[in-house]
Amino acid sequence: MNRNHGDASPDPDVFETLESEVRSYCRGWPTVFDRAHGSYLYDEQGRAYLDFFAGAGSLNYGHNNPVLKSALLDYLGRDGITHGLDMSTAAKRAFLQAFQDAILGPRQLPYKVMFPGPTGTNAVEAALKLARKVKGRETVVSFTNAFHGMTLGALAVTGNTFKRAGAGVPLVHSTPLPYDGYLDDATPDFAWFERLLTDRGSGLDHPAAVIVETVQGEGGINVARPEWLRGLGELCRRHDMLLIVDDVQMGCGRTGAFFSFEESGVVPDIVTVSKSISGYGLPMALCLFTPELDAWEPGEHNGTFRGNNPAFVTATAALDAYWTDDQLEKQTLLRGEQVSQELATIRAEHPDEVKGIRGRGLVWGLPFHDTRRAARVAARAFQLGLLVETSGPDSEVIKLLPPLTVTPDELDEGLRTLSRAVRETA
Repeated sequence: MNRNHGDASPDPDVFETLESEVRSYCRGWPTVFDRAHGSYLYDEQGRAYLDFFAGAGSLNYGHNNPVLKSALLDYLGRDGITHGLDMSTAAKRAFLQAFQDAILGPRQLPYKVMFPGPTGTNAVEAALKLARKVKGRETVVSFTNAFHGMTLGALAVTGNTFKRAGAGVPLVHSTPLPYDGYLDDATPDFAWFERLLTDRGSGLDHPAAVIVETVQGEGGINVARPEWLRGLGELCRRHDMLLIVDDVQMGCGRTGAFFSFEESGVVPDIVTVSKSISGYGLPMALCLFTPELDAWEPGEHNGTFRGNNPAFVTATAALDAYWTDDQLEKQTLLRGEQVSQELATIRAEHPDEVKGIRGRGLVWGLPFHDTRRAARVAARAFQLGLLVETSGPDSEVIKLLPPLTVTPDELDEGLRTLSRAVRETA
């Protein structure tokens, strides 16, 4: 490998020669990114890309948000604790107090807070283990097109065939059922599920829990109706099953309210949170559960990196800056209306190609009849300076996840670019 000692940048071929074939996003966005601020990423040549991906939902407050960055730099500058396992630290205490004051208290949510590890799939694994421990049963019900993570327990409740196949072993102790809208409208909600639960010949082992996303992000931006979620919650109560809401991607304000289930009025037994909880893209996850479920023995579920104190610092700053009033929620819903209107215009211009529009708050999907079309649109959008990803079982949906701090002008720019990409890939 050639090295120029006057240039610290790596040989660009190192990505091909050294990094694993498992890499994915870099294939769709073939450039080397160097810096980022707000709603934009910049590559090494200085070209700007408007980011409607936001770290797969990890950067709800944008790149290098100055309020969060200032708090982080101050903390590091005074030699604050960086690695803390589950030791008590000043940074953790500040986060827990802010989370109670800004989020749990005002919503009258009685949750205990568990730090299960740094990622969303860690939180899901903890939720599944806890549900099984408390109920003494193994089966967990999940839903078609669900995505809950890449570790074995989370994969077992994930619907995507391609991702499940990567496990290399049988994925067991889970049962998939139809998500809202998966069947025809004539089928009553949960009729099949209720029949399985009440029929002693159904073959369904009584579940410990049900895990659900209120909006399926990776599954294609499938939005569950509030009444469907309420029906699911009532079913769980009648049949002694815990309700787990996976809010890893849709929480932290993505749909408007801090938790995506707030609109429905449902109060889950267990909630998983990650991605934007740190506010800065730093790894951090929470598993929240009602106090009577706190059946853990000390150290029964742990992990070396569950005490990421710099993430506690930026998370606290994000709560203080954005969640002590309802202004961000109102802004997100207003920006969502802007997206909805433009996507409706795109659909009207391409009625035979676009299947519809789906979304809530600032998560939206544009599905195509031709399952190859979304990838072409995303590729053209990249060429035009816009980052969007695809989702759905066949990657047939353009998925929009702009930062919640995106300005109206930036949103308009991105939507105009997307419209152009759709036209130019017809």
